[in-house]
Amino acid sequence: MIILTYDIQNDKLRTKFSNFLKSYGRRLQYSVYEINNSKRILEIVKIEIKDKFERKFSQSDSVLIFDISDCKNIIRYGFAKNEESDLVIY
Repeated sequence: MIILTYDIQNDKLRTKFSNFLKSYGRRLQYSVYEINNSKRILEIVKIEIKDKFERKFSQSDSVLIFDISDCKNIIRYGFAKNEESDLVIY
């Protein structure tokens, strides 16, 4: 799993970047996404960012990726503590 956070000034680029991330993960906060997928998918996300977005970033834009390999050490407070696992209803 990775946690990806971004700060992009240009509205159009920020929206495009956010829509790109929605196809791979879920939004935790406005500019924070959790992507819990296979290593192959995580590498695809990194390559796409580098190849399609990085050249469009300005000096004030940034993307940070945190590799969270051990999900057992995540501490959640507030509403987020209810999202520790998927809810399946039959």
